[in-house]
Amino acid sequence: MENFRKVRTSEEEMPLPFPDLSPDVVEMKVKEGSKIRNLMNFAMAQMELKGSRQIIFSGSGRAVTKTITCVEIMKRKLGGLHQVTKVRYKTVLEVWENQDLLPDSPAQNLTVHKNVPSICILLSRDPLDPNQTGYQPP
Repeated sequence: MENFRKVRTSEEEMPLPFPDLSPDVVEMKVKEGSKIRNLMNFAMAQMELKGSRQIIFSGSGRAVTKTITCVEIMKRKLGGLHQVTKVRYKTVLEVWENQDLLPDSPAQNLTVHKNVPSICILLSRDPLDPNQTGYQPP
Protein backbone atom coordinates (compact mmCIF):
# COMPACT_ATOMS: atom_id res chain seq x y z
CA MET A 1 0.00 0.00 0.00
CA GLU A 2 3.01 2.32 0.21
CA ASN A 3 2.76 2.87 -3.58
CA PHE A 4 -0.88 3.99 -3.37
CA ARG A 5 -2.50 7.21 -2.20
CA LYS A 6 -6.12 7.74 -1.24
CA VAL A 7 -7.97 9.67 -3.93
CA ARG A 8 -11.57 9.64 -2.73
CA THR A 9 -13.72 8.48 0.18
CA SER A 10 -17.50 8.27 0.12
CA GLU A 11 -20.06 7.06 2.64
CA GLU A 12 -23.43 5.58 1.87
CA GLU A 13 -26.29 7.65 3.27
CA MET A 14 -28.51 5.62 5.55
CA PRO A 15 -31.96 6.60 6.79
CA LEU A 16 -32.37 7.21 10.50
CA PRO A 17 -33.26 3.99 12.36
CA PHE A 18 -36.08 5.61 14.35
CA PRO A 19 -39.67 5.36 13.08
CA ASP A 20 -42.28 8.04 13.78
CA LEU A 21 -39.96 10.98 14.43
CA SER A 22 -41.49 14.38 15.02
CA PRO A 23 -40.96 16.91 12.21
CA ASP A 24 -38.96 19.29 14.45
CA VAL A 25 -36.34 16.68 15.37
CA VAL A 26 -32.77 18.04 15.23
CA GLU A 27 -30.04 15.77 13.83
CA MET A 28 -26.48 16.35 15.01
CA LYS A 29 -23.97 14.64 12.69
CA VAL A 30 -20.80 14.28 14.72
CA LYS A 31 -17.57 14.04 12.74
CA GLU A 32 -14.08 13.08 13.86
CA GLY A 33 -12.89 16.70 13.76
CA SER A 34 -15.99 18.24 15.36
CA LYS A 35 -15.45 20.32 18.47
CA ILE A 36 -17.60 19.15 21.38
CA ARG A 37 -18.03 22.75 22.59
CA ASN A 38 -19.54 23.82 19.24
CA LEU A 39 -21.79 20.76 19.03
CA MET A 40 -23.09 21.24 22.56
CA ASN A 41 -23.69 24.99 22.16
CA PHE A 42 -25.88 24.35 19.11
CA ALA A 43 -27.66 21.32 20.60
CA MET A 44 -28.41 23.05 23.90
CA ALA A 45 -29.76 26.10 22.06
CA GLN A 46 -32.08 23.88 20.04
CA MET A 47 -33.41 22.06 23.09
CA GLU A 48 -33.67 25.03 25.48
CA LEU A 49 -34.26 28.15 23.38
CA LYS A 50 -36.13 26.74 20.39
CA GLY A 51 -38.02 24.18 22.46
CA SER A 52 -37.23 21.07 20.40
CA ARG A 53 -38.65 17.91 21.98
CA GLN A 54 -36.20 15.45 20.38
CA ILE A 55 -32.61 15.46 19.18
CA ILE A 56 -30.54 12.80 17.42
CA PHE A 57 -26.77 12.45 17.68
CA SER A 58 -25.13 10.27 15.01
CA GLY A 59 -21.51 9.43 14.30
CA SER A 60 -19.43 6.72 12.67
CA GLY A 61 -15.91 5.38 12.85
CA ARG A 62 -13.66 7.39 15.12
CA ALA A 63 -16.50 9.81 15.90
CA VAL A 64 -18.50 7.20 17.86
CA THR A 65 -16.86 8.03 21.21
CA LYS A 66 -17.33 11.77 20.64
CA THR A 67 -21.01 11.12 19.84
CA ILE A 68 -21.49 9.25 23.12
CA THR A 69 -19.69 12.01 25.03
CA CYS A 70 -22.06 14.64 23.60
CA VAL A 71 -25.10 12.58 24.58
CA GLU A 72 -23.86 12.08 28.15
CA ILE A 73 -23.18 15.83 28.53
CA MET A 74 -26.66 16.63 27.20
CA LYS A 75 -28.31 14.14 29.59
CA ARG A 76 -26.43 15.56 32.57
CA LYS A 77 -27.22 19.21 31.73
CA LEU A 78 -30.90 18.78 30.85
CA GLY A 79 -31.96 15.74 32.87
CA GLY A 80 -35.16 13.74 32.39
CA LEU A 81 -34.33 12.68 28.83
CA HIS A 82 -35.42 9.33 27.45
CA GLN A 83 -32.79 7.63 25.26
CA VAL A 84 -32.82 5.05 22.47
CA THR A 85 -29.49 3.84 21.08
CA LYS A 86 -29.05 2.04 17.76
CA VAL A 87 -25.70 0.59 16.67
CA ARG A 88 -25.14 -0.47 13.07
CA TYR A 89 -22.51 -0.65 10.34
CA LYS A 90 -22.04 1.83 7.52
CA THR A 91 -20.24 0.99 4.27
CA VAL A 92 -17.43 3.37 3.30
CA LEU A 93 -15.94 3.26 -0.19
CA GLU A 94 -12.27 4.27 -0.59
CA VAL A 95 -10.53 4.70 -3.96
CA TRP A 96 -6.72 4.42 -3.98
CA GLU A 97 -4.48 5.37 -6.94
CA ASN A 98 -1.17 3.69 -7.80
CA GLN A 99 1.78 6.12 -7.64
CA ASP A 100 4.46 3.89 -9.25
CA LEU A 101 3.25 3.69 -12.82
CA LEU A 102 5.31 3.13 -15.91
CA PRO A 103 5.16 6.08 -18.36
CA ASP A 104 2.75 4.50 -20.90
CA SER A 105 0.70 2.22 -18.62
CA PRO A 106 -2.93 2.99 -17.76
CA ALA A 107 -3.83 4.34 -14.33
CA GLN A 108 -4.51 1.63 -11.76
CA ASN A 109 -7.07 2.25 -9.05
CA LEU A 110 -7.88 0.08 -6.08
CA THR A 111 -11.36 0.23 -4.55
CA VAL A 112 -11.83 -0.79 -0.91
CA HIS A 113 -15.19 -1.34 0.81
CA LYS A 114 -15.02 -0.90 4.60
CA ASN A 115 -17.69 -1.68 7.17
CA VAL A 116 -17.42 1.04 9.81
CA PRO A 117 -19.33 1.02 13.11
CA SER A 118 -21.96 3.72 13.41
CA ILE A 119 -24.20 4.88 16.27
CA CYS A 120 -27.45 6.85 16.37
CA ILE A 121 -28.81 8.06 19.71
CA LEU A 122 -32.26 9.61 20.09
CA LEU A 123 -32.85 11.83 23.13
CA SER A 124 -36.42 12.83 23.85
CA ARG A 125 -38.23 14.91 26.46
CA ASP A 126 -41.37 12.87 25.70
CA PRO A 127 -41.68 9.25 26.89
CA LEU A 128 -40.60 6.63 24.35
CA ASP A 129 -41.58 2.97 24.02
CA PRO A 130 -39.75 1.19 26.89
CA ASN A 131 -39.96 -2.16 25.03
CA GLN A 132 -37.84 -0.81 22.18
CA THR A 133 -34.35 -2.32 21.86
CA GLY A 134 -31.74 0.11 23.19
CA TYR A 135 -34.13 2.10 25.41
CA GLN A 136 -32.82 3.80 28.58
CA PRO A 137 -35.16 5.63 30.96
CA PRO A 138 -34.20 9.00 32.46
